[in-house]
Amino acid sequence: MQRSHQPHRLALALGFALALAACSTANRNLADSEEGDAAAETAAEAVAKSGVLEAKRMREAGALKAQAAVVHPHAAVSPSPPVPPADLAASSSLDRVEVTGSRIADNVAAPGFYAVAAMPAPEPANTEKYAHGEDNPVHRTSEQPVSTFSIDVDTGSYSNVRRMLVDGTRPPADAVRAEEFINYFEYGHPAPASRETPFRVTTELAPTPWNGKRQLLMIGIKGYDVPKAEIPPANLVFLIDTSGSMESPDKLPLVKDSLRQLVKHLRPQDRVSMVVYAGSAGLVLPPTSGAQRDDILEALDRLEAGGSTNGGDGIRLAYAMAKQAYIRNGVNRVILATDGDFNVGTVDQDALETLVGDQRKSGIALTTLGFGQGNYNDELAEKLADVGDGNHAYIDTAMEARKVLVQEMGSTLMTIAKDVKIQIEFNPAAVAEYRLIGYENRVLRREDFANDKVDAGDIGAGHEVTALYEITPAGSGAGRLPPLRYGNAESTSLEGNSKELAHLRLRYKRPGEDASRLIETPILRSQFVAEPSESMRFATAVAAFADALRGGKQIGSWSWTDIAAAAKRSLGGDPWGQRKEFLGLIEQSQKLVGSEDVAVHVSE
Repeated sequence: MQRSHQPHRLALALGFALALAACSTANRNLADSEEGDAAAETAAEAVAKSGVLEAKRMREAGALKAQAAVVHPHAAVSPSPPVPPADLAASSSLDRVEVTGSRIADNVAAPGFYAVAAMPAPEPANTEKYAHGEDNPVHRTSEQPVSTFSIDVDTGSYSNVRRMLVDGTRPPADAVRAEEFINYFEYGHPAPASRETPFRVTTELAPTPWNGKRQLLMIGIKGYDVPKAEIPPANLVFLIDTSGSMESPDKLPLVKDSLRQLVKHLRPQDRVSMVVYAGSAGLVLPPTSGAQRDDILEALDRLEAGGSTNGGDGIRLAYAMAKQAYIRNGVNRVILATDGDFNVGTVDQDALETLVGDQRKSGIALTTLGFGQGNYNDELAEKLADVGDGNHAYIDTAMEARKVLVQEMGSTLMTIAKDVKIQIEFNPAAVAEYRLIGYENRVLRREDFANDKVDAGDIGAGHEVTALYEITPAGSGAGRLPPLRYGNAESTSLEGNSKELAHLRLRYKRPGEDASRLIETPILRSQFVAEPSESMRFATAVAAFADALRGGKQIGSWSWTDIAAAAKRSLGGDPWGQRKEFLGLIEQSQKLVGSEDVAVHVSE
């Protein structure tokens, strides 16, 4: 009888031996993974030293993906516990930990046990959404002398693409909007002398670096900077997406960390409400004085993610709260923080745009803050801000949160000019062709310029707006369009207007006014300088970088090396290190996109 149990005991012993061996192997692999993570951190630090600030990005601190195990066929299998998220206040990044278990030897299994091979968990599908856009075309001046567009102060495209580049991902072309790259940086445009005219327009004309026969025209707009003490009381509604898709550390935890920075700068006269939405919308905090910071922070700390995303109901409730606490002659704004993954309720983008567009008539603006990766809906977040008379930013780190919500919040909150439109009429006698760089989704029809019913972008206190045109001088031989069989572009007389390159018109409305005001100024050919300013050189490098990421169709033979060299020669004071960070992004982009070495390094 005793001998009859011997095979079972041997089998049981073998099973336990296999289990111990598998656990030992898994532990060794875990140690190897930790060493790998340490090496990765060292590499990230090296990238940061080359100019990329906060190179390691916020990542999902998910569960261990796979681990070797020996289990009873009827035993419940529980997933490995998730790695606890790091303190966001101490670090702006979290690395995903992955452990690959060892496979138990083939064809070896004890009775009642199964050997489970480690299988990597499938990566979630990337469902990020970007509006498709083609580069602005080259226009023949004799056929279409007038170019009209709305200004744009959004910057979300740049920080979102930065997140992808630092993560080692090549960004899709549609994620790159040149005007948002250019306007991420400040160029020191001259400010107006008084609030009577809320901004000042300046222009600069210099050779195009990738084609010396062409020229670049830079238009700079600088808003009047209002002292912080003069900013009127603010009525802010935090509209926060708390759906299940916001659970990862680069989403809701970063949202909370970002808004904490803003709360610290609230004044007693400011009011804050807090609305959340998941499967349904709810009021977390009624209108509360900025002096009650502890109450506001406590409400933020209570937020947790879970459920589906009913964005439409959340927007309706947020506007209702903004109207309830409305401050006459004050700042009234909804700040929406989301990944844009609306999946229940009102999900049609056109319907959401209509909802927001109707609400802006009540004098309440909408700012959208994008967060996260994998399912980020950039198209929706940007469009809602446009129709809501607000601005759009993407926050990938605590540093970016400080830039958007602390450094620039005064500009964001206080609008000094509404519906700002630019119209350039080029002189066919001086300009054969022109092309607007960026602003593809801001182009307006010619008749829209003088139509005060047509919405356009707003400028906040101290805001800068920069735009670039690439132009082909008449007679330069650098034209890109084939000659017309039945038209003669050179037939325009030079008499009477030979001194003017173009004529600039700008329309804007003062807050509270419905009729626009007009500013006009000629752009003279004599403004041309052989050596552009430092600001123009850097703006040109940023524009070329954006084009290179989109395929490099517009910058001739300019290489990544040329872009990096131009940027390095125009770093300027760079108090926040943003231009040096830009240099690091050029190097990283070359590795992902380019085919040659970028020889310029930040440390040189």
